[in-house]
Amino acid sequence: MNNILPTFDFLQAKTAANQKTVLITLAAVTGASTRNPGTHMAVAEDGSSTGSFSGGCVEAAVVAEALDVIKTGAPREIRFGADSPYLDIRLPCGGGIDLLFTPIVDRAIVADIFDRIEARMPLTIILDSQSTDISCEAELAHRTSVEREGSQILVHHIPAAKLNILGHGPSVESLVGLSTSYGIDCAVLSPDPGVIAAVEGLATTADLLKTPQATPLLDPDPWTACIFYFHDHDWEAALMKQALSSPAFYVGAMGSRKTHELRLQYLADIGVPAEESDQMVAPIGLIPSTRDPATLALSTLAQVVESYHRHFGFKT
Repeated sequence: MNNILPTFDFLQAKTAANQKTVLITLAAVTGASTRNPGTHMAVAEDGSSTGSFSGGCVEAAVVAEALDVIKTGAPREIRFGADSPYLDIRLPCGGGIDLLFTPIVDRAIVADIFDRIEARMPLTIILDSQSTDISCEAELAHRTSVEREGSQILVHHIPAAKLNILGHGPSVESLVGLSTSYGIDCAVLSPDPGVIAAVEGLATTADLLKTPQATPLLDPDPWTACIFYFHDHDWEAALMKQALSSPAFYVGAMGSRKTHELRLQYLADIGVPAEESDQMVAPIGLIPSTRDPATLALSTLAQVVESYHRHFGFKT
């Protein structure tokens, strides 16, 4: 999951504290790598950093290089791993990574990028290997990718995955806890006040459903997955119809295959086209016949992450 919000949160906090900072961007990969092009790190002049490009093989060297970039004030591009001048630094995968170090000169661009990411806007960060200039534009592409045009490096980013979790019972709480620890934001809609109370403080939002009707509280964007964990299926129909007609990249529901056959019938009865209801994943999750809440949450999250990467993964 290439969530760049923590990187720019770090940069914004450090620049606000009058720290000099460097944005490091994975511009290209030769062979195998644990990270895709477009991944970022950030380093501040106090030696603190956020992000990574490997399992710990190059990060110390990256920080040291970034601190030198802060001293010189000039950008530089360096290869680590295969064919690198740093003979003592090798990647276990045997590949090579090209990193662009860009000193942050314009604080306003950091705030602009941060605001766009927080608003879940796809964007392109435009860097230059020959200058400290950084700019940002709206991006209409649907994948994270990197393009090179002369000295310019265009890094396209899409929003991180988000979950809309609708339902009741301990499975909701389990999925919120697991997803939050993984770094995915969750919005919860439930008719159970106990569930709302349990997830407040963990979920990004938690709202009580008062009727089983469509609601403006359910408004997924193309990078959101809608998860239905209802045991009382009377709550499902109108909300599922709303989710299936939305741009959500994934809609899934728990229950047996027999339950799903009945579900498809009552969705058809309220006017959901077969081409929409057929897009629903049910029974939900990668682990068949999952019953306990913790395993169901793990099974669901794994399937959602796999689906996100399949839809929006790095494009070569």
